[in-house]
Amino acid sequence: MPPAGTVSTRHRHPTASTPPPTNAGTTTGTPTDTSTERLAAQILGLLLPHRRASDPGLDTRPEHFPHQLAQLADFVAAGDPILFTLPGFPCKSPNPAKVLSHLPDEGERLSLTFLDGLCAEIGRRYEPGAHILICSDGHIFGDLVHVPDDHIDEYSDALTAMIEREGLSHLATFDLRAVLGDLPFDDKRARVHAQYAPSVEELRELVLTDEETLRLYRGITRFLTEDTTGFTGTRSALQRDCRRRAYGVIQRSRAWGELIAAQHPRSVRLSIHPQPAGAPKFGIRLLEAADAWMTPWHSSVLHRPDGEWELLRSEDAAQLGRLVERDGRPSHYEAF
Repeated sequence: MPPAGTVSTRHRHPTASTPPPTNAGTTTGTPTDTSTERLAAQILGLLLPHRRASDPGLDTRPEHFPHQLAQLADFVAAGDPILFTLPGFPCKSPNPAKVLSHLPDEGERLSLTFLDGLCAEIGRRYEPGAHILICSDGHIFGDLVHVPDDHIDEYSDALTAMIEREGLSHLATFDLRAVLGDLPFDDKRARVHAQYAPSVEELRELVLTDEETLRLYRGITRFLTEDTTGFTGTRSALQRDCRRRAYGVIQRSRAWGELIAAQHPRSVRLSIHPQPAGAPKFGIRLLEAADAWMTPWHSSVLHRPDGEWELLRSEDAAQLGRLVERDGRPSHYEAF
């Protein structure tokens, strides 16, 4: 067990298929620079159809993502399995109008299956394959989004059980329970924040000067406003509170990202938030939704008559379909 004051990581769920070390496995022979770059571009091309973009009108090609191309080329040149890190899958929204319960449901199952299938598709093009480490970030800001830590634990454990049950061998999980020993969550949050988080002043300056940070701040403020239940103050007081908490969520999220980067410096960073072309993070879309910011943990899923799946607020999906249960728990809606 690491010393209590040291931020170090280990996989919390060893039964999930943990990615092999990135120095494991080799291809036959060493690719030339040209073939390495070509293969890296082909792998990136497999991601592009699923890109979650803040610039959706841009006709993107692999060359628009030099950061990711360089990272992929590094793996390919060494013949190593590609490691993607994906912060996300934190916990369900506390707003019962948006979700079915505090546990993963069909939205998570479909998303995890998609991610595993994407890795399998990369493996058919690149023999050493690819893995995704899902870095569940619920605990890092659970106090700010008003979700209790025991609900976050239950969500994370059910997510790992889902990965095992579905045989999603390209996925593994990691969360705050894997760092800083047995400290209480409040202490862990405080230590990670102190070590890695930007200051509120830095973020306020970025909100004023950087369009992507402003977009993120607005999106998180909206989610916090929608997810807050039982607030007894005025609407303006709620908005002030959510704006304050939004800065905290961004601080903690960036701290979590820095911790992951420190522990997995040789990885390709994915994001569930929309990202512009050329950003250090590659936005990935998990399921179809009219709102580019919607995720399975802020919604429920509707199985449409055309066979497609769509993310919607639970109260909206309930108007369009009947509730389906799996294993005694609410799972999704089946369209009328």
